[in-house]
Amino acid sequence: MWQGKVVAIFIAPEAELPMKSVSEVKAVPGKGLEGDRYFNATGTYSRKFGPDREVTLIELEAIESVQRDYDIPLKPHETRRNIVTEGVPLNHLVGKTFKVGEVLMKGIRLCEPCQHFERLARKPGALKALVHRGGLRAQVLTEGIIRVGDVVCPCDEGG
Repeated sequence: MWQGKVVAIFIAPEAELPMKSVSEVKAVPGKGLEGDRYFNATGTYSRKFGPDREVTLIELEAIESVQRDYDIPLKPHETRRNIVTEGVPLNHLVGKTFKVGEVLMKGIRLCEPCQHFERLARKPGALKALVHRGGLRAQVLTEGIIRVGDVVCPCDEGG
């Protein structure tokens, strides 16, 4: 069984604003991460709100591979994902429950990159570089605080 960790947390209060690094954030079921654009219904895609818009995660390893494999210097906050993990096989968590610190989540679908991301990141080629490794969209199932350094692990029931 694997066990990873949270290496960074980012939120943005409104659509297209720069992502802000925080050391901890409150996760709320049905809303997402307190202070984030989707929690506040001010994100670019807030009209399409659903459980797949509550929180996004991305692997640090995927971000590092963009630099290594495509020579694109992409920083974690430029991915516009909320939680950066290390040692977590995010693609395998679609349809599974897992814990991020004290918070229970469910993987909903892959978070494929889009033109909007590439435009905001100002990194030509980043979209192509992150196809199928752009992260995971997840639903918050229990309320709690997520902190940098928290353990990320699968749950016994199918995680």
